[in-house]
Amino acid sequence: MRLLLDANLSPRGVAARLRDAGHDVLALAEDPALEGLSDPHVLELASAEGRVLITRNSRDFAPIAREWAEAQRSHAGLILIWTLDHSQFAAIVTGVEHQLEVWPSQEQWRDLTVAF
Repeated sequence: MRLLLDANLSPRGVAARLRDAGHDVLALAEDPALEGLSDPHVLELASAEGRVLITRNSRDFAPIAREWAEAQRSHAGLILIWTLDHSQFAAIVTGVEHQLEVWPSQEQWRDLTVAF
């Protein structure tokens, strides 16, 4: 699965584990050129690259997802993490993997927003 981790998720703690599981992961925190992107631009980047965006910034991304849906603007998928602290790496990876098992094809993620 093609994934984009928002800057609030650890490249070592989360991205590395998802890569080890076979996923193609772009982590914003690993690329200084992507530092400081606004939230709407992060979702645009994920959409342009066909990546499911994973973020702990649910408070800001939930309204953005709603705005995109109301504007009939398509995205490549969004996973909102509401309940876990950024340091709970194993729990985050387990939660993401569970969502990817429920919707195992990249196409199933088109315009899908899920939360855990």
